[in-house]
Amino acid sequence: MIYPVSESGNIDATVAIQHLILNIEKVIRGKRKQIELVITCLLAGGHILMEDNPGTGKTVLARTLAQCISGEKEGEHVVFKRIQFTPDLLPMDLIGTHIFDDNNKEFVFKKGPLFCNILLADEINRASPKVQSALLEAMAEQQITVGETTMILEKLFFSIATQNPIEMEGTYPLPAAQLDRFYMKIYFGYVDAETEMDIYRQYISIARNLTDIEQVLSMNDILSLQAQTNEVHLHEEIIRAVSNIVRQTREHQDITLGASTRSGIAFLKCLRAYALVKGRTYVIEDDVKDIARWVLEHRLIYRNKEGKQKALDAIILKETERLAKLKLFA
Repeated sequence: MIYPVSESGNIDATVAIQHLILNIEKVIRGKRKQIELVITCLLAGGHILMEDNPGTGKTVLARTLAQCISGEKEGEHVVFKRIQFTPDLLPMDLIGTHIFDDNNKEFVFKKGPLFCNILLADEINRASPKVQSALLEAMAEQQITVGETTMILEKLFFSIATQNPIEMEGTYPLPAAQLDRFYMKIYFGYVDAETEMDIYRQYISIARNLTDIEQVLSMNDILSLQAQTNEVHLHEEIIRAVSNIVRQTREHQDITLGASTRSGIAFLKCLRAYALVKGRTYVIEDDVKDIARWVLEHRLIYRNKEGKQKALDAIILKETERLAKLKLFA
């Protein structure tokens, strides 16, 4: 697919992103908001965690996204790998391991599924914390260290992790350090009754769409969009609002562990990417309200369940009301 190109050589972000969303919606019905948030994390250069019950479409969304992006060679998709996390999984099952080459009489490294462009870590909280932590270096530094050798991952490396609700039997809650590597944690949820009926009527054609999905963006297009994200304008007061929200999470009486500086940086990156997804080259006040919860909630530890819902909402509301009074883009 060839998109209009600006004088600076960048593809038209609005046209490209909307085409990608519409293409995904041929398979994923009634989830426009969730699709936008996944693409936001992709363009921000981060990773996303999706929590919900089995059968809501999380895995299909990841596969569909990968099939929409072409690889370096014509007709190929980007490298997509799916890892089904189970209690008996080992770190080497993700990273890879050395095997003995009989011909050359030496050990050679066989790469694991982490060496890909788009990774689906399915039901990540069914594996032990030791295995979950094997993802840390790949997500944080885009590299993998085996012994004394460090191997750089692809320029495009995006992981989508799914997890079952932590109340379900046989799950291991992700450690705080692991959660902090995800730019967002979202809840997929069930579709409304009308959309669900539509899925039941058309499930055969929807499955066919997944098989025949069109490649609408190349890997270089995604890298170009990621670069454009860094050019999205952030007003000084928007930056101040992010700083205030992050700092207030550390001071709130119902929050034991507040958000880190790294959380604030991830927040700003997501704001820029979200604005681009919405067709703008600047961040507005409503963007802060739209994504603050998804960026911050999973990074916080609360004193009790009663204050969990109210604490962050109160902090976000206070700061977005302050922004609204300033009328930055009136």
